[in-house]
Amino acid sequence: MDVVVAQSAGFCMGVGLALEKLETVLDEAEASDRIHTLGPIIHNPQVLAEFAARGVSCLERPEDARPGSTVVIRAHGITRRAEAVLRTRGVTVIDATCPKVSTAQKLISRETERGRSLLLLGEAHHPEVRGLLSYASPDAVVFQTLEELVPQLVPDKDYVLAAQTTQDRTVFEQVRDYLRERLGADVPVLETICDATRVRQQEAIAIARQVDKMVVAGGFESGNTRRLAQVVEAQGTPCVHVETASQLNPADFTGCRKIGLTAGASTPDKIIQEIHDVLASL
Repeated sequence: MDVVVAQSAGFCMGVGLALEKLETVLDEAEASDRIHTLGPIIHNPQVLAEFAARGVSCLERPEDARPGSTVVIRAHGITRRAEAVLRTRGVTVIDATCPKVSTAQKLISRETERGRSLLLLGEAHHPEVRGLLSYASPDAVVFQTLEELVPQLVPDKDYVLAAQTTQDRTVFEQVRDYLRERLGADVPVLETICDATRVRQQEAIAIARQVDKMVVAGGFESGNTRRLAQVVEAQGTPCVHVETASQLNPADFTGCRKIGLTAGASTPDKIIQEIHDVLASL
């Protein structure tokens, strides 16, 4: 089977940096040290399992951090409140928040302090979004489509538009153009979508247009991975989303001559290679 692999597949800069920080903590730790992450460091269960086997536990609440331990803040970031609580617990805090997410937090905070209400393109329950919202005023609106946003707009209100860093730029630009037409060209638009996301999605679209079927590799809980599958399917190309090579079903590729392969920003190279090898052998 001919397999076309996306050059952008695999770890993005933010994920790579977060894992490097956690690796450094592990390398410098003593055997008795307690090492935790606050929330999953990234959205990939296979990577999380490897770190768990090395003694890294995942805390869901900052209140669970015990004095003397080391806590690494996940790549998606955390809320303002969670960070404030964490820093009162007598722990060593390592901030592994993706720099792109940190920038988005600062930009949203700046505009909120100017009295603007946030319109945020994103998934309401995603940890990155919850963190971003903590830097905005309570009347912030989270939405995933223009149709969902329009009924929630209030006349004569000052807004600022931003997005979860891994959102679809096409949807974001559609919303931006609508707001400028309806509310005026002076509506601030924060460019918070990561370039790596844009490149990854554009490459996935280009490959989807030349293959019989696409495989997207990555965690089922990974928002950017799910969106890769969505942009592929929007091209009319059948798509299979798997976390590991063992989840591939050869019957799904009957009649295919060329298969495309891309992966989310939290997918390790070894998993991508394993999936490639299975597909190439079909």
